[in-house]
Amino acid sequence: MFKGSMPALVTPFQDGALDLDTLKKLVDWQIEQGSSGLVPVGTTGESPTLTHGEHDKVVEEVVKAAAGRVKVIAGAGSNNTVESVRLARHAEAVGADAVLVVTPYYNKPTQAGVIAHFAAVHDACKLPIIVYNIPGRSVVDISNATMAELAKMERIVGVKDATGDLQRVNDQRLMCGPDFIQLSGEDGTAHGFNAQGGVGCISVTANVAPKLCAEVQAACAAGDYAKALELQDRLMPLHKAIFTEPGLVGVKYAMSRLGLCSDEVRLPHVPLTGATRKLVDKGLAHAGLL
Repeated sequence: MFKGSMPALVTPFQDGALDLDTLKKLVDWQIEQGSSGLVPVGTTGESPTLTHGEHDKVVEEVVKAAAGRVKVIAGAGSNNTVESVRLARHAEAVGADAVLVVTPYYNKPTQAGVIAHFAAVHDACKLPIIVYNIPGRSVVDISNATMAELAKMERIVGVKDATGDLQRVNDQRLMCGPDFIQLSGEDGTAHGFNAQGGVGCISVTANVAPKLCAEVQAACAAGDYAKALELQDRLMPLHKAIFTEPGLVGVKYAMSRLGLCSDEVRLPHVPLTGATRKLVDKGLAHAGLL
């Protein structure tokens, strides 16, 4: 249902406001380049600094621009369960194909609280739900046992796993079943993640290198891990450079170098330092993009 390379879409800005014209162009370009899905207003889409109205508008515009050509997994994460429910219902109302719901951050709920949070979103809308497990940002890690409980819910269909723990892919496969969709949330381990049982990546780097990222995923799906590794070798310096500072800042700078969008970000993020800009430039050159 959801597989391959799916960019965690940036939200372009111009003079502090949403740049919807550029957003629509990015959607078309991503589809032309081979991305199999789009994930607007996740963390890379700067959801923490968008107003509720802006969040809703970005989802609406991406769904409209995609026009059914690829799946749209709308970000619907919040540390406020009521707000996450509202975002999921809005995504459903405007035609998104699924929602991405992150573990409640900052509140530091128990595993029982995590289950209750996802159950509330599950019961509030009819869309498939991808759980986003990123303990580095949310503090709370979803245990394998908890993930197995979540997987029993009819519409919780998979996970975006950003733990970096490749053994977990095997463990979750055994505990959640082979049909439970496992998507990498970490560009640097996407190749190995698939070898362990994953079926794709919700990628930051795919914002700037969608064709190469899609080719990595296609090679893995075909069982050609040698080809996938060659492609990953081309991308690895860019992956590392983009995440030297916050990934969304790094990838927006990389996109600006290719004329795709402005590198403008919202506070508390600030533009890349000069040293990191040089690293990103080298990464783009190594990948054959600059």
